[in-house]
Amino acid sequence: MLKLRSRLQAHKVLSLSLRHASSTAGEGERTALYNFHVRKGGKIVNFGGYALPVQYSDQSIIASHLYTRSVGSIFDVSHMLQTFVRGKDAAACLETICTADIRDMPAGSGSLTVFTNEQGGILDDLIVNKVNEQQLYVVSNAAMKQQDMQIMSNAVSSYKSQGKDVSIEFLNPSDQSLIAVQGPKVAQELSKLLKQPKDFEQLYFMRSALFELAGINNVRITRCGYTGEDGVEISVPSSQVESLTEALLAGGQLKLAGLGARDSLRLEAGLCLYGSDIDAETTPVEAALAWLVAKRRRSTADFPGAQRILEQLKQGVQRRRVGVQMLGAKPPPARAGVGIFSRGQQVGQLTSGCPSPSTGRNIAMGYVQEQLKKPGTQVQLKVREKFYEAEITRMPFVKANYFNKPK
Repeated sequence: MLKLRSRLQAHKVLSLSLRHASSTAGEGERTALYNFHVRKGGKIVNFGGYALPVQYSDQSIIASHLYTRSVGSIFDVSHMLQTFVRGKDAAACLETICTADIRDMPAGSGSLTVFTNEQGGILDDLIVNKVNEQQLYVVSNAAMKQQDMQIMSNAVSSYKSQGKDVSIEFLNPSDQSLIAVQGPKVAQELSKLLKQPKDFEQLYFMRSALFELAGINNVRITRCGYTGEDGVEISVPSSQVESLTEALLAGGQLKLAGLGARDSLRLEAGLCLYGSDIDAETTPVEAALAWLVAKRRRSTADFPGAQRILEQLKQGVQRRRVGVQMLGAKPPPARAGVGIFSRGQQVGQLTSGCPSPSTGRNIAMGYVQEQLKKPGTQVQLKVREKFYEAEITRMPFVKANYFNKPK
């Protein structure tokens, strides 16, 4: 009974954490899977201007979360911005606005990176895939869609005005959809639908390639995701996304999942949500993302905000993103905005938080003074005017299961 009550409380808190995304079902741009979601019992909310399912009627958010960790789930992420940058100067052009070493990336590989401003703040996080020497495939956040389109368009226009060879194409969700399939059984289920499953066995984490999947040609599969599990993101024509999703479900192992489980999964994996855990006032160094600033780019120092970021790498920062885990018996969950205290003084603030279905503990991430970032440091969280014991901890909160290339 106590275990059930705890799970019900966790479910309630996860639902509350998504309240800011909720609206009537008629609001928001519809993805190509909208009618499919409704038929399958999806509870639709407005998220970043798109009508997407927060969960499905056949299972709770908690159950969906745990099913993803143990078997596998399908998420509609068609609201994400998909972009192609083409031309022999494509890599050099995109390097003017982000921190990745795109030039030296092998063809078929991808990298997480960030757009930065002149103060070194993060404008968005994104994945750049190098299809070949003259084509890049970029996936960035829906909430920052207009900004990202402007950033990339301006960079391309500037390069073209110099006589450089570069062009850009933004994919519309009505034409091209994106689904994420995440979990330990995903590779097994995909292999059943692939024309050349042996090729997929060599598709390691952060690699991308075209496949024939479920009879559909030229489907782009990228080995990545937002859960910490092995999995893929699949870019497919919107006219065929429903048939592909049905084919994935027909294997009997995979289930549909919504935004609620996606949020708790990414937090357990220690992954940032733009606008909550990172923003234009936060540098990659402060966000514990200094590894996104590639070695060669540190030498060339030719990305926006390079001077400030390089100074921080050398001299340090005053605050740092950390993981936080609550201690003691049944503390209330701590969410974004909760103050972090040490010896009666506020030393930081949480940016994300929820009960962890996988660990049974209340977890969070946030920023603390640099001298308090060490794992094991004892702190207190002030929840509804009462203090609760907690400690700084390493992230991810659960073991990452990415399909990495053997060393």
